[in-house]
Amino acid sequence: MTTSRPALQLGPLTVPTPVVLAPMAGITNRAFRRLCREYGTGAGGGDCLYVSEMITSRALVERTPESMRLITFDPDESPRSIQLYGVDPATIRAAVRMVVDEDRADHIDLNFGCPVPKVTRKGGGAALPWKKQLFTDIVTGAVQEAARRQIPVTVKMRMGIDADHLTYLQAGRIAKSAGVAAVALHGRTAAQSYSGTADWSAIARLKEELADLPVLGNGDIWSADDAVAMMEQTGCDGVVVGRGCLGRPWLFADLAAVLAGSQQRVRPNLGEVGAALRRHAVYLVDFYDGDEQRACRDIRKHIAWYLKGFPAGGQLRNRLALVEGLSDLDDLVADLDPDVAWPGEPAEGPRGRAGSARQVALPEGWLDSQELDERAAASVATAELSVSGG
Repeated sequence: MTTSRPALQLGPLTVPTPVVLAPMAGITNRAFRRLCREYGTGAGGGDCLYVSEMITSRALVERTPESMRLITFDPDESPRSIQLYGVDPATIRAAVRMVVDEDRADHIDLNFGCPVPKVTRKGGGAALPWKKQLFTDIVTGAVQEAARRQIPVTVKMRMGIDADHLTYLQAGRIAKSAGVAAVALHGRTAAQSYSGTADWSAIARLKEELADLPVLGNGDIWSADDAVAMMEQTGCDGVVVGRGCLGRPWLFADLAAVLAGSQQRVRPNLGEVGAALRRHAVYLVDFYDGDEQRACRDIRKHIAWYLKGFPAGGQLRNRLALVEGLSDLDDLVADLDPDVAWPGEPAEGPRGRAGSARQVALPEGWLDSQELDERAAASVATAELSVSGG
């Protein structure tokens, strides 16, 4: 019998179930968060922390339409959690100031884990902690601005750029000194992207290093049992779940149950999966201000994740991946056999992107020094301009 796990404390915020929905670009918008919250909250009253997709600090300060959409929350969504990305301390400070002054969030996470080439080649994301002072200035400035209203700031990062340029212990110490409420570590380097196996021992090492500061583990949590295993093996204070919940928002019900010491698990049949898929699409229509076509284009990428392991048939899957409106979706969902049981093992395990290890795209000379010289400063000055979509 699994024992109950203590709540996660982030400054003044208490997260009853120590689980965080990882920020995922194009995924963790208000619609998907609503669906996950419905499952997570329904599991014996437990609740997790659901973070927005990454919002570029420059776009937020400039109030671009898409960044303003991404920073919206449901009226009953609490705590309101956003993730900010940026490379310029002044811009990030301005973005945090805006969030604080306009009461737009209760928790702010800073992205230092993105391995996407268009981000790292400008010195952003997982490449940034290598520049020690730049990282220090960004985190310190964000914490200082947020502290004016006691909004906790957390940091999400990777182990480093590659096996020869690990930064997570140094970055963890800097973040702790700056006053962050927690540090989340994805147990991979930027070079690994999402390939291979996450190194949970690095999470354990970081927890040992930071002692009383909450450390969250991220990487290869595909089931509730994986979350328990990670916490037992590493001593981390909570888990961050990303790809494991793609097409499986009920994973948060499983997580709330297992971390409360329950053996209860959600194993939906195909009818229930179809209903969840349809509900997700309806929530996307609301998110896109009634634009059914845009919502259905968005839901297409989720189809394979929802149907993983089920004998839905290639033709039906292909038709679902071309839906244009809710009526089309309803017709196709109606063709699913609602009595098909949860397929078990075929529906479990890895989902979403994996890819292979690669050389990290970096600004020229980035690895020559951990200091920010003129050439490196010129690269990061344009980094936020290279990240579209807020």
